[in-house]
Amino acid sequence: MEEIITLDYGSGGKKTSRLIEEYILPAFDNAALSELGDGALLPGAEAIAFSTDSFVVDPLFFPGGDIGKLAVCGTVNDVAMCGAEPKFLSCALILEEGLPVEILERVLQSMRCAAADAGVQIVTGDTKVVEKGRGDGLYINTSGIGFKKHSLPGIQAVRDGDAVLVSGTAGDHGTAVMLARSGMMSGELKSDCMALNRLTDAMLSSGAQIRILRDPTRGGLATTLNEFTEGRDFGIELDESAVPVRPEVTAACDMLGLDPLYCANEGKLVCICAADSAELLLEIMRSLPEGRDAAQIGRVDKSLPGRVVLRTSLGGRRILQKLAGAQLPRIC
Repeated sequence: MEEIITLDYGSGGKKTSRLIEEYILPAFDNAALSELGDGALLPGAEAIAFSTDSFVVDPLFFPGGDIGKLAVCGTVNDVAMCGAEPKFLSCALILEEGLPVEILERVLQSMRCAAADAGVQIVTGDTKVVEKGRGDGLYINTSGIGFKKHSLPGIQAVRDGDAVLVSGTAGDHGTAVMLARSGMMSGELKSDCMALNRLTDAMLSSGAQIRILRDPTRGGLATTLNEFTEGRDFGIELDESAVPVRPEVTAACDMLGLDPLYCANEGKLVCICAADSAELLLEIMRSLPEGRDAAQIGRVDKSLPGRVVLRTSLGGRRILQKLAGAQLPRIC
């Protein structure tokens, strides 16, 4: 039977990994791509960081953001996670016939404001229009370029006992989008969509021993941590009681049958650092609006090779695996 692409391939979980490993990597095999980071550091007179992302969120507008703000912040964050200073973005728009111009204007203004707030410029782009019924209103692709400012040793530098930090509450974006899509709202729950380049710069300028940074988007916190441990000789143990989750997110996830640990964020980062650097980094993170709810949520454990294990509030242990399918389609 002919294999086809399903929504599961966009989940950020096991099917996404298979798509990348079996098809994309063999087709474009090179050292920069094989690192599978949020962006790639390229050789040159200065090290250049480059990233690209496409945004197909439904609905286009949601509490705390919209597809335009999401496109700018998402790409800025991918460049920042490389230890680079984001500088320039491209913007490619796929517009569906019949899209009201007023909606396009709102999205463009949102992109302008988000870029100004992040200190980046949108300097090139493209526009295409497709027939009605073939574009779902509006899709955006953004690519980002920045210059390497800090060195990150990467996943190979992770050591037993290293601390696992998160800059804030889990699951905000995915839950807010799902509630907006369903027509249900829950109090003040909003997407956490924001640029993190100021936060990463402050952390990396501190001299702390940071191993790796990543923003937990598709697949959420649990899937991102699995990407760290997959095929490695170490694992990660999380403390459930230490993972910050907003009460509104917990309530919404209970109602929707979701797990906050697998719901996307668009304004948080995960950091693995040396244990003796954790307190300094938490102090720095909490001093900035982007990291005010930062917490240490776990540690690297060599006795759990390749696994992410959650120590529950009841004293048990639960293995957190990559998503097998699409828990939250069309959230970014």
